[in-house]
Amino acid sequence: MPKTIAFTKMHGCGNCYIYVDTTRYPLACPERAAVLWSDVHTGIGSDGLILIGKDASGNFTMRIFNADGSEGRMCGNGARCVGKFIYDKHLSDATEIDLHTLSGVKHLSLHVDAATDTVDRVTVDMGVPDLAVSSQCATADGSLLSQSVVAVDGKEYVGTFVSMGNPHFVVFVDDSERINLPVVGPTLEHAAVFPERCNIEFVSVCPDGTLRMRVWERGSGITMACGTGACATAVAACLTGHAGRHCRVMMDGGTLEIRWSESDGHIYMEGPATTVCEGSMPYEE
Repeated sequence: MPKTIAFTKMHGCGNCYIYVDTTRYPLACPERAAVLWSDVHTGIGSDGLILIGKDASGNFTMRIFNADGSEGRMCGNGARCVGKFIYDKHLSDATEIDLHTLSGVKHLSLHVDAATDTVDRVTVDMGVPDLAVSSQCATADGSLLSQSVVAVDGKEYVGTFVSMGNPHFVVFVDDSERINLPVVGPTLEHAAVFPERCNIEFVSVCPDGTLRMRVWERGSGITMACGTGACATAVAACLTGHAGRHCRVMMDGGTLEIRWSESDGHIYMEGPATTVCEGSMPYEE
């Protein structure tokens, strides 16, 4: 029998997901729900579905399903919104939260607006970037290069491979606005060198040093922002001399502050989290 599932639609810099508290509303087939509900014409409209739950030890958990139903390992913008959801929905009054994801535990520091007692910004400890994930990016001879040339359709793209729990290929160009992302994005996402597909970022440096990033997300296409992509971009910029360890990454939906700590090697991402609307949807298992 169909049942009704309560949801909250939230976004971080325009990267919007549907959030469901699975401690109240368990979903047996979230892959199917992600596809149906993400549709902008017949569903709610989103970049995917994020499930908030608890494990056997009582830790908060997050699972991410892209708009095509595939499961992701990590979403930086989503993690910030999960922190806001937990606090604003009174699931916890803590402002320091450990969130368990498929890419490990991410620590959230919640910034609460005293006037409204709601979270408006969140800092996420995204962990240490991985530049050597051979299962996600390998050259033809089986070796791995963090910075490499990927050739597709007769054209070569020089980029930096960074994993933030999910794979990213960051390409610096003179003007990211001129990239035909709907064409180039999916071509690179499915390049043979990326056996698990890949998120693709095109980045240019603004006169003030801000990094202008456009993203093609694996499984979702063009999105207004990508938190892990912004972190990967900051790492790539530092490695290639385009920025220092503290930078601003501007995306279509907003700007994130990214810091790559010298002391612990972790990436710290700070940015907004916003509730769009709430409602309910029919769900049939």
